[in-house]
Amino acid sequence: MKKRLLIDYKDIKPSCKDLEVIGIFNPSVIKYGDELIMIARVAEKVKQKKENTHYLVPSYKENKGLMVIEVPKSKEYDYTDVRVIRNHKKNYLTSMSHFRILRSADGINFTFNNEYIMPNNIYEEYGIEDPRITKIDSTYYITYTAVSSCGMNVALIKTNDFIKFERLGNIFHSDNKDCVIFPEKINGKYFALHRPNISQFGKLDIWTAESSNLIDWGNHKIMLKARVNYTDSSRVGAGAVPVLTKRGWLVIYHSADHDSRYHLTAMVLNKDDPNKIIMKSKRPLLEPTEVYEKQGFFQNVVFTCGLIADKDFLNIYYGVCDDSIAYAQLSWKQLWENLEEV
Repeated sequence: MKKRLLIDYKDIKPSCKDLEVIGIFNPSVIKYGDELIMIARVAEKVKQKKENTHYLVPSYKENKGLMVIEVPKSKEYDYTDVRVIRNHKKNYLTSMSHFRILRSADGINFTFNNEYIMPNNIYEEYGIEDPRITKIDSTYYITYTAVSSCGMNVALIKTNDFIKFERLGNIFHSDNKDCVIFPEKINGKYFALHRPNISQFGKLDIWTAESSNLIDWGNHKIMLKARVNYTDSSRVGAGAVPVLTKRGWLVIYHSADHDSRYHLTAMVLNKDDPNKIIMKSKRPLLEPTEVYEKQGFFQNVVFTCGLIADKDFLNIYYGVCDDSIAYAQLSWKQLWENLEEV
């Protein structure tokens, strides 16, 4: 397997002078004409001043745009997680994410133009995260996580040219994330993978859902066998858009243990019934081994939303440590050697 750091967050300019970029990660990719389009999550935080008695948190307010919230630096708030400030009344993200559109002719060198998708409604108060791009006919559908005080919601955008974008609203109940839509109908229905958050009884597992129109989803079924067997797995979630192979639907997804150490794994689903897992990884497909995968804003994280499969190779685009983007290439032979029947 070949790996390389592709895009460093230090190369990305902030969207405005009051913010600083702390990460570009969890990208989705797709071929569009003669180029490769990447939609990447960019996280920004408010520039802090040492003399501040409050932590400054970015937030989007509908019809007002970017706002700054002042959170007291007191014992009433839990600051132990660098990503979240917790309080018994209300939690806040320390950063707010939006999407940048990047373009490449060779899949390695990307240009950074001023092409943005920004938060724009009450469900995106704390930002938009982790896009996945599915092409159906001539339309590109982008699922993503909208984060706000209303919870985490799966929302949908469509485009035909990656210049104009139309928001289609929330398509799953709150709280939910890690949603990918299959690129073609199966037995007359659209299918998606998604990951509801847990109640006091549930676990963080992948589910399937069906739809006739990409907006209304139902017949939800849990995929218990997606949980890995070879190591501790506290949660799993769909990664890149599934790819149809001769053996079935290939899904590259993530698994994390109780210490939030992530790795990527794979499964193959039945071509005619994606609820049925027929093959699964017997060991991690990709795990943190390089310094840039181990050390960063959040340690030991590899998280994919993007995959390009060609005749000879799988090209995986993934976020590392919630701050930068890396690229890995492996052969189909390496993939199949990692899988076993279940």
